[in-house]
Amino acid sequence: MSSVRSVVTPVAIVRLVLGWGAVVGLMFAGPALAPPVAAPLLVGALALIIGVILVCAFGVVHEAEHLARRLGDPYGSLVLTLSIVLIEVILISAVMLGPGEHSTIARDSVMAVSMIILNAVVGLCLLVGGLRHGGMSHNRTGTSTYLALIVVLSTLAFAVPAFIGRDGSYTPGQAVPIIVAVPVLYAFFLFRQMGVQADDFREVDPRLSADTADPESPGNGSGRPNIVQVLVEHRAEVVSRIALLVVTVLPIVLLSHDMATLLDDGLGRLGAPVALAGVLIALIVFLPETITSVRAALQGEIQRVSNLCHGALVSTVGLTIPSVLAIGALTGQTVVLAESPANLLILAVTLLLSVATFAAPKVTAVHGAAHLVVFFVYSLALFA
Repeated sequence: MSSVRSVVTPVAIVRLVLGWGAVVGLMFAGPALAPPVAAPLLVGALALIIGVILVCAFGVVHEAEHLARRLGDPYGSLVLTLSIVLIEVILISAVMLGPGEHSTIARDSVMAVSMIILNAVVGLCLLVGGLRHGGMSHNRTGTSTYLALIVVLSTLAFAVPAFIGRDGSYTPGQAVPIIVAVPVLYAFFLFRQMGVQADDFREVDPRLSADTADPESPGNGSGRPNIVQVLVEHRAEVVSRIALLVVTVLPIVLLSHDMATLLDDGLGRLGAPVALAGVLIALIVFLPETITSVRAALQGEIQRVSNLCHGALVSTVGLTIPSVLAIGALTGQTVVLAESPANLLILAVTLLLSVATFAAPKVTAVHGAAHLVVFFVYSLALFA
């Protein structure tokens, strides 16, 4: 019980009250915030929502870092990644099942997330980490595993439908094998990551060798925590932190989607492209992971950055694409996945750059700068 009290602190309770209070408040304020919204109210509502999201994001980061220290990687990073991604997939699926036409929502959302994670977040992490620590060693086997999956899943999601599908969509006969194959591949990856290949996703930089495990956690003889022993001895704390992380993440995702209408209204008045709203929302949804990744990079934990960023993208594509294809097949909706030629080119450059970056024994600030430039080009393409 004492371990639970140490997790559910007064600060954590305040975060929950703010987050869920804002969600409930937006539900009741729905008619007043229907477009067009008066400019002062629009700015005020957006500022309030972003402020609450930031408060909740730091709460998520706090719990994620405690879990990472207690469980070790890849388990600690996986908890945060799956919590955010699963909620995001559920909300995308709920939008598809709701009224209206949403044939491109999965494509637009996943493409935005891909560019943000692979270029903006990874680039920023490599830049700040490289400037502070110089070259940083990563576990090339684990990173290569992530990138292999990202290349295959991104190709199946964005490129293949353009060449073998109909009007950018898989035909029903083509969708069924994808619905089966992608979850099987993702499940096999998780099974190996959490089992015999767990060491492939742990830090290898000798500068971090003394800090790879929580000294209070039972080890396996190699200085690393044994996950089974940790779960047995610290079950109450781990369960409490996971539950608190999830209920703190959920308001972030709900508020970001409620904010979509306000952003569409505001950006429409400014003449900005509609796709920009999707990018901003994706940035906000993955804000806790971004903060956690940057803090890990500042500590030189580049493998944890890979676990968070690349792991998040594998989960996003691996869960979203089969989900929306299944919904489309069951409801008769068209699911457009094929990307435009410009975005396919930027995606191809991003994947090639990612493979080149993490093929090196050490990653540097120059690698990070290159990724940030590609994200800048993607941003330019939004306005083209």
